[in-house]
Amino acid sequence: MPELLAKSALGGRTLTVGKTTLAEASLGPLTSIALFPGQGAAVSAALGHPFPAPNTTSGPLIWTGRDQAFLMGQAPDLTGLAATTDQTGAWSALRLTGPDAEAALMRLVPLDLRLASFPPSTSARSGLNHMGLILVREAEGFLVLTFRSMAETAWHELETALQALAARAHL
Repeated sequence: MPELLAKSALGGRTLTVGKTTLAEASLGPLTSIALFPGQGAAVSAALGHPFPAPNTTSGPLIWTGRDQAFLMGQAPDLTGLAATTDQTGAWSALRLTGPDAEAALMRLVPLDLRLASFPPSTSARSGLNHMGLILVREAEGFLVLTFRSMAETAWHELETALQALAARAHL
């Protein structure tokens, strides 16, 4: 019988351009949680973190829509409290860190990502050119979640933006 092996979308790829690094991130299990009406407090208690407000994160929870979040890590049993769906194989994660992270993303994402407007623990659903994404500002940079089927394209877009910024710095 063949043995099936789980593989990441990009094989653990890492790229450094100047002092900025783009790397595939491993988040472990990723679960979509959609609250049942009136169950926010019970879900928060079960998760040990408040359910995130719009465009924020709360511990391992990333806001993804009205009464919805992604949980990074193992999900507890939320039967009767929320609808849960395993998203682990459907999404890819990239981390972009370093001095050009913000500038590279702002070439591709139609949001003001400057620190004053998009501080740590802020999240947003948006687009990376033509691809949907969930973007999170972390203490050291950005977490970029995109559909697994778009991982190569997202990587290419970010790599191209980083290379353009590095070339411009040498003018």
